[in-house]
Amino acid sequence: MKVKAKLKNLRVSPRKVRISADIVRGCNIEDAIFRLDNTVKKSNEPIKKMLLSAVANAQNNFNLDKESLVIVDIQVGEGITMKRWMPRAYGRASEILKRSSHVYITLEGKEGVDKKATKKKSAKKSEVEDKTEGSAETVEKVSTKKDETLKLNKKSHYRVDAKKKESREKGWSKKMFKRKSA
Repeated sequence: MKVKAKLKNLRVSPRKVRISADIVRGCNIEDAIFRLDNTVKKSNEPIKKMLLSAVANAQNNFNLDKESLVIVDIQVGEGITMKRWMPRAYGRASEILKRSSHVYITLEGKEGVDKKATKKKSAKKSEVEDKTEGSAETVEKVSTKKDETLKLNKKSHYRVDAKKKESREKGWSKKMFKRKSA
């Protein structure tokens, strides 16, 4: 079963939205949300919101499983373009185009099973041991390594900001107190 959702007049250029759309095309829902959360783009938040809306529509209207949903197709089209003018030299004016985009998404998944059947399956799963890929030690190692990289990234980010601020201050003093040598 296919579920469609659309987002119209998103005030981001279609060229920029297509980058985010390419990231999630062909992914399942959890993977798509993870990818959108971990990339920095202005259009990621509206696409994520639209994706969650499509998932809610699939669950409510068509009784589909969230785990079985896959993004089959995501298209980005050009929306309305607002035209503005910027004054330039010699009495001229140049045009500014403020573009928008339309986003269309199609999800496909299998129909969900009745609630009684899911309760029976959950009861059976609780009886069976939880098996994860790899041992508990490797899972711990991965989680600690992830925490370390996050801390490292945060620290390096602050270092870069401090260096930029320092370089700006040096550049200002050089410009202000510049001496001519004769």
